[in-house]
Amino acid sequence: MAPDDDIMKGAARHRGDAGYVFDNDSIHAREQHRVLADFLDPMTTARLAQTGVTDGWRCLEVGAGGGSVAVWLAERVAPSGRVLATDIKPGHIPAARGLEVLRHDIVRDPLPDGAFDLIHARLVLLHLPERIAVLDRLVRARRPGGWLQLDEFDITYGPALLAPDPAARDLYEKFLAAKIRLMEAAGADIAWGRRAAQGMHEAGLVGIDAAPYLEPWHARSAGTKLLIHHTYHLRDRFVAAGLTDAELARLREVVTHPGFLAASCAIYSVQGRRPVH
Repeated sequence: MAPDDDIMKGAARHRGDAGYVFDNDSIHAREQHRVLADFLDPMTTARLAQTGVTDGWRCLEVGAGGGSVAVWLAERVAPSGRVLATDIKPGHIPAARGLEVLRHDIVRDPLPDGAFDLIHARLVLLHLPERIAVLDRLVRARRPGGWLQLDEFDITYGPALLAPDPAARDLYEKFLAAKIRLMEAAGADIAWGRRAAQGMHEAGLVGIDAAPYLEPWHARSAGTKLLIHHTYHLRDRFVAAGLTDAELARLREVVTHPGFLAASCAIYSVQGRRPVH
């Protein structure tokens, strides 16, 4: 049986997005993928390139979302390599040469052992209460010497550095606190980014390299556009967490004000390899 046949056997058993805050069936999902790609793809692809990924590699992109990273990988491993892009709801992943798309639940469905040269997951494990079990599964799915890269947030950090007035600063902090509450209510580990390297070490990986990233967010930043998008995509959850529609509208004005500046949340890109022996 081919490795991907093992995946197909279990892929029909999938769960819904129970608790997951960014549902791919939402009318806002396509924009979510676009702004995330604008914000994070430069960092993600630069880090992936450091692995040496090239023609002939077999890669797995977990929780592929809009598929921008999976398409980039497919271009790198062409013409003889292959990329498998998985998601519980994979309808936004485009077709590309060398790219296979599969509906797959990384928590429930099987993965073949030792099948991939490189596995990448971005902003996936932080949302999963079963993240340690999933990490162990990803470790086993790589061939000896193969790479794992996790790109994850720590949203406990992200202060306003400059605000038009004290009320604007207070509103921004209220927004961030509400976001933490709604993500924790959905089972996310909001500080998983800072813990991912240790988790990979405890899972048996070697050569672990954790690269932290911060960037300034101003009115034209991709990260600011992501925040604005969240006020629409997660509107119902924000209201349940204590914000009003008037406050969300005001928040959008605050973060696009020329006198606003914030630090991004902390972003960690963590790489490790499966031991050869």
